[in-house]
Amino acid sequence: MTESERPILLVEDNPDDVDLTLRAFKRAGITRPVDVARDGVEALDYLHGRGAFASRAQQPLPVVVLLDLKLPRIDGHEVLRHIRSDARTRLLPVVILTSSVEDTDLMRGYGGGANSYVRKPVSYTEFVEAARQLGLYWLVLNHEPPTVLPPGTAG
Repeated sequence: MTESERPILLVEDNPDDVDLTLRAFKRAGITRPVDVARDGVEALDYLHGRGAFASRAQQPLPVVVLLDLKLPRIDGHEVLRHIRSDARTRLLPVVILTSSVEDTDLMRGYGGGANSYVRKPVSYTEFVEAARQLGLYWLVLNHEPPTVLPPGTAG
C-alpha cells in the first residue's frame, strides 16, 4: 500500500451520516479510500487488526481517524483514550467529527488528545465545505510524525 492509498477511518454509527460524509468527500474531490467502523469496538479492532479486521494486522494505520463521540458499545471518548494509550496509535491524527454542541465534550475531546474537534454542519453545502477543508488540511497540508506504526509492529 502506497502512502497515497492509506485510508481515512470514519468511525460513525449513523448510516445517514456515513452516506453524507462519503458523498461530501466525493463532491469535495477527496479520492482517498474511506473505511468505516460502525462503533467503538469495530474502530479499535480495525486499528489493532483484530477480529473481523485481522487481515489489516500488517497494514499501515489510516492517515487520519474521523471519530464520532456518540457510539454504541464504546463511546468516542473511550476510543480516543485507547488510541492515545497505545504506543502504535498514540501519534495517529484523530479528528472528532460530531454533532455534539456540549462544551464538556469539546473539553474532554481535547483533554483526551484529539488533534481537532469539528462540529458537523447542519446543511449539506456547509458539510461539503467542511469535508473539503478537512481533506485539504489532513491529507495535503499536515505533516505527520515520520513513523506511524502499523498494528502488530514493535514501537
